[in-house]
Amino acid sequence: MAVYTQVSAEALAAFLTRFDAGELVSAKGIAEGVENSNYLVDTTTGRFILTLYEKRVSADDLPFFLAVLDHLAARGLPVPRALPDREGRAIHSLEGRPACLIEFLPGVSVTHPTPAQAHAAGEAMGRMHAVLADFTPTRPNSMGIDTWQPLFERCGRDLDAISPGLYDDVGFQLDAVRSGWAGDLLPHGVIHADLFPDNVLMRGDSVTGLIDFYFACTDVRAFDLAIMHTAWAFDTTGSHFEREVGNALIRGYEQAFGLTPAERAELTKLAKGACIRFLLSRAWDWLNTPADALVTRKDPLAYWRRLQLYDRGDLFA
Repeated sequence: MAVYTQVSAEALAAFLTRFDAGELVSAKGIAEGVENSNYLVDTTTGRFILTLYEKRVSADDLPFFLAVLDHLAARGLPVPRALPDREGRAIHSLEGRPACLIEFLPGVSVTHPTPAQAHAAGEAMGRMHAVLADFTPTRPNSMGIDTWQPLFERCGRDLDAISPGLYDDVGFQLDAVRSGWAGDLLPHGVIHADLFPDNVLMRGDSVTGLIDFYFACTDVRAFDLAIMHTAWAFDTTGSHFEREVGNALIRGYEQAFGLTPAERAELTKLAKGACIRFLLSRAWDWLNTPADALVTRKDPLAYWRRLQLYDRGDLFA
């Protein structure tokens, strides 16, 4: 989450009159993340999240994202739905941006997941995949494997400003990942594609919320689990692998949904692809995020370190 677009108290109060959500009491911007502008909104009847969708999220994709959330919520998954206004509309415009008023879910995101928390999160992803198995709408992955080479080329030699030699190193790994990709041979489905610890809310060892579905798409199902492994089983610098956490994550997933032998065999390659994807998107943001934005930039090199560890051995053994 982040704040790029400023919303005045007057504009927000007027916006809230469209809903049966009470009157504005307070609002504050949320700095974490780099995708959209988010505000924590308290009213006389409750707490909500106001999200204004910035350039990376297309307004044309919002109906798909909201349909995914409605489908999951109807089956009992703890996800935040967008509130409809009195006319039944969930997608609005505010300060020139598409905007939604979203349910607030209890819980906190964990910075250093324990094996028990990772198990619960993996199980939640497995339940999510099971519920989405009969979800028929589709959306291409806007950050899928076909986008990595163009993004690498847009970053170009500026990658070396992040770390000397990074351009050549990433180029070599990108070629290797793309040539060994077996995605077409694996089961596909709707995936979250960004289920980092900060997108999972917890109370103790229980999952209370799965949030930020704005990369949800149709892609290799096990790629979702591989992304999650890269995000949960390492420290924030990417230097240290937490094997017990990673193993617990996989066990939780398999308890709820399961992996085919082919999916399990490809997890390392899928994880390396996930490292490339997040390294490049973080690098692009690192090089292009406005200096005055209320945004937390994320270190691209943390994913380079992860990639090197996946390259050296089987972290799924």
